[in-house]
Amino acid sequence: MLCKALHNKGERIFITAKLPDYIRVGNGDDVTEKYIFLTTSYDGSGSITAAFTPIRIVCQNTLNASLRSMTNVVRIKHTSGAKQRIENAHKIMGLANTLSNQLEGIFNNWTKVKVSDREVRKLIQLALCPNKETLDLINKGADDEVSTVFKNVVDNALLYAMTDDAQQMNTTKGTLFGAYNAVTGYFQNVRNYKDDEAKLQSIVLGGTAQLKSQKAFELCTAFALDGAEILNLN
Repeated sequence: MLCKALHNKGERIFITAKLPDYIRVGNGDDVTEKYIFLTTSYDGSGSITAAFTPIRIVCQNTLNASLRSMTNVVRIKHTSGAKQRIENAHKIMGLANTLSNQLEGIFNNWTKVKVSDREVRKLIQLALCPNKETLDLINKGADDEVSTVFKNVVDNALLYAMTDDAQQMNTTKGTLFGAYNAVTGYFQNVRNYKDDEAKLQSIVLGGTAQLKSQKAFELCTAFALDGAEILNLN
């Protein structure tokens, strides 16, 4: 296990620990590294947050996802004794192993599910939708009535989906796995952030990027089960 740590102006400590083995998608050329991400306050107050955080190597794209039956986060109290810490460590590693095994199966299945450009666009719209009003317009097919800001976000994510090198692989081009990566890759590799901490908060610590990526994961899960009918294409 390799660890890397940093602290932000003496306020918080962030640690990433690389786990052995990989999540392998396709014929093995699309590989995702497995990390445990931990953060705590520098002065020892509050709890420690530990999250399982897979990162797709080809584009350094964080593929955070929580399954219906489990979260990808464990919170540990600073007051835990030695016995409790050992139990927490087992819990974190068990979480990582279970999630990585399940995600590998899901992602490989998604590489076999074909999606059209139109379906990718609708998946992106639904995943990135900011509010109910916009969702109503999308479902009515009134794309010309949504805000310019939202149009630009969707266009940028779609451009990434269609042109980035990481989206031209056998595992991603024209596949449901590629559609999921269009959303996660947009937040990781396209969207601008105020600074690295803001990016980290958004992608890993329950911010907008993580919430929208989880929505994309849920949409893709539904698409794999029920097909394009979940998109209500007009």
